[in-house]
Amino acid sequence: MLNRLVKGFAVCLLSGFPLFSTAWAGEKISVFVSIVPQKFFVEQIGKDLVEVQAMVEPGASPHSYEPKPSQMAAVSKSRIYFATGVTFEKAWLKRISASNPGMLVVHTDHGIRKLPMAAHYHHGEDKDHHKEHHDPGALDPHIWLSPPLVKVQARNIATALQELDPVHHSVYEANYQGFMAELAGLDEELRNIFADKKGLGFMVFHPAWGYFAEAYGLKQLPIEIEGKDPKPAQLKKLIDHAREHDIKVVFVQPQFSSKSAQQVAREIGGQVAFVDPLALDWLENLREVAAKFRAAVK
Repeated sequence: MLNRLVKGFAVCLLSGFPLFSTAWAGEKISVFVSIVPQKFFVEQIGKDLVEVQAMVEPGASPHSYEPKPSQMAAVSKSRIYFATGVTFEKAWLKRISASNPGMLVVHTDHGIRKLPMAAHYHHGEDKDHHKEHHDPGALDPHIWLSPPLVKVQARNIATALQELDPVHHSVYEANYQGFMAELAGLDEELRNIFADKKGLGFMVFHPAWGYFAEAYGLKQLPIEIEGKDPKPAQLKKLIDHAREHDIKVVFVQPQFSSKSAQQVAREIGGQVAFVDPLALDWLENLREVAAKFRAAVK
């Protein structure tokens, strides 16, 4: 399976990179990930056997991030890099890999069918909004916000660590199974929370919650996409939609400006609430976000 996940694996073997040295050296495996929630996933599976750093630092956006020189120096000494398909990887992943030819690059989104961003839009019959405001070919990268999809990522992470450090194969497997149990518990909690809210919508500034909405039968109504604020006519349609469906809360995340969200909230007599898709304590954060969504949908 790992051969399908890893690019450059043969380079590691041909270069003589000490693939399994961690097992006998007693050192932690140096791991890099793209975003903070991935750090949480890897730590649940690797625990004391790994030392994990996230490339996109807290408060920054994975859509436009540029690694710092100090991070490029650090990643050049890393054993493995877990990618997830976020936007900045398109520009930087090849350069990150080139800085450390012996490093494994594992695509944790392997096996996940990503949806076009338009598939997460629910603007009623507002087809013009899709055409003007969105590239229908762009795929939604926010897979880490859906517990069912995190199960796939977790398996890819566990498999890679087991291949890299086979001496601790059973430890990684036990940690993986424990994490899977936590994921199953969270998934059940969320399904119960939204059991009587199927088909109801919530408004967000940035469309990060499409997979979450799909998993639990909700509808995401985003204000902006791909860094672009809506045009005045589009904004009016959003406001009219919110009034029609009695939406009173606009969710924003810390990585983006809340100016447009505040304008919409004023027009609908509602409020702005913050939800962070990039929080480190992933399990507890999704519980808190679910509670906020549950209170907001009508």
